[in-house]
Amino acid sequence: MSFESCLVRQLLGRCKMQSQHETSMRRARKVCILSGGGDAPGVNAVLRGFVHAARELSIEVYGSRYGFEGLLSPSGISPFTLENVRGVLPKGGSVLGCSTSVNPFFMMNESKTETRDAGPVVVDRLRSLEMDALVLIGGDGTMVAAQRFVKLGMPCIGIPKTIDNDLGETDVTCGFDTAVEAATHALDALHSTAESHARVLLLEVMGRNAGWIALYAGIAGGADVVLIPELPYDLARVAAKIRQREALGRRFSIIVVAEGAHPMGGDVLEIEAARPGHLPRLGGAGSRLMHDLEELHLGHELRLTVLGLLQRGGSPTAADRILGSRMGARAAELCHRGVFDVMLSWRGGSLTTIPLTREKFLHKEVAPTNETVAAARLLGIELGVEALP
Repeated sequence: MSFESCLVRQLLGRCKMQSQHETSMRRARKVCILSGGGDAPGVNAVLRGFVHAARELSIEVYGSRYGFEGLLSPSGISPFTLENVRGVLPKGGSVLGCSTSVNPFFMMNESKTETRDAGPVVVDRLRSLEMDALVLIGGDGTMVAAQRFVKLGMPCIGIPKTIDNDLGETDVTCGFDTAVEAATHALDALHSTAESHARVLLLEVMGRNAGWIALYAGIAGGADVVLIPELPYDLARVAAKIRQREALGRRFSIIVVAEGAHPMGGDVLEIEAARPGHLPRLGGAGSRLMHDLEELHLGHELRLTVLGLLQRGGSPTAADRILGSRMGARAAELCHRGVFDVMLSWRGGSLTTIPLTREKFLHKEVAPTNETVAAARLLGIELGVEALP
């Protein structure tokens, strides 16, 4: 028996007993898998884990190319085998491809004036191909789509994936650890040039309306100021921190600003408006902060680095590879047992499941009373707002 086969058997052997909310249906013998939304490090580990485990469990796997696009394309669904996942563990992105432009439940017409629901068409196609289940890797938007497929009678399993780590009901999502690592490396590099030139350097990171990347990377990278969406900031406090460091002989400062961060009384900046079935694109938080600080004439040169998609690309960390492998293997095991309409969840160091049939998935934000927020304050990091009593 190969090492990979042994690993899959060990992973399956450690699976917990079926949760009370799980309901068994007919075992799946033919399954379609896709990665919804944007790419994230660790997706390939999920795909590899699923394919290897499915082979052990005699499940035939098909892949939908470029996320939901493949479900609507005549040639978008094709066999997905061991040959497709060989050597993919260290690779970022997704070997199946990703797309953020298509939501099957909100398909734009040619004139871009209205949408139509193509969900029933997708379900009919999957049934015509004799697919027993659909496995969806993605964030909250993908999980909402999974819920709608379930209501249409298509058995689904959701696997949480987003660098933002903002999906509720799970402690961590695939891609988050790698994104934090990328932001931390960027802060390490910025420190040396900031100190050399006595500059105030700003690093804008992703995360949408959740500050997990900014908070974790800010702590790991030794930032002086961390601004997150959940805590609208007071510009005067940011300036005071820079002046305080200057008085102590520290002539440089490092500021981490999340893309969804905004000043008290200000709005979250968007570079692309929302449209049906799609969230707006955020951006500009770092530029606004730099402009506002320049208006205060602090006596420092300010520079901004927008990390952008570098957080989503590149080789995944070991933590994301392991998490993805375990989630992929567990999803295949659930298909084998006939357990559907659930999302995998990482809670307290182990995998469990939550029902996809709930009303909605909670958005997981950084609470002002979060222990990590308290730790940041004790480390001397300015969060732009006074601590809660």
